[in-house]
Amino acid sequence: MDIVMIIGRVLFALIFVSSGINHFTKTQAMTGYAQFKTVPAAKASVLLSGLLLLLGGVSVVLGVYTDLGALVLAVLLLAMALKMHDFWTQSDPQAKQTETIAFFKNVSMAGAALFLFALVANGGDFGPVVSDDLLSLWAK
Repeated sequence: MDIVMIIGRVLFALIFVSSGINHFTKTQAMTGYAQFKTVPAAKASVLLSGLLLLLGGVSVVLGVYTDLGALVLAVLLLAMALKMHDFWTQSDPQAKQTETIAFFKNVSMAGAALFLFALVANGGDFGPVVSDDLLSLWAK
């Protein structure tokens, strides 16, 4: 069953790793979109969110402080859903549909990340890991 858990972790984290890399390789375009969405310090926000996505995804895949990585992903996904995919402000039906899909995609992935956080923080087995979870270090 370990192989299934590893495959699941990789599949879940793939979007975060690839998105994180995109934040660095497509910084200019993403900064423009962030400015359009009135994100403060747009370029710095793009780079910081890219770093957090990348680190969170790698954390999940490798099992390095996965509880912290999953929690960071959940918070980031919820913040991005609210700020970047504000479907309720859209008047154009196509834009509203696109933003609605993106919003609920982020919210559902945040739910999965919170589920993973709770599983790991409660000592649940999710396959081979490189390190203990961060919360267990505080309990020692």
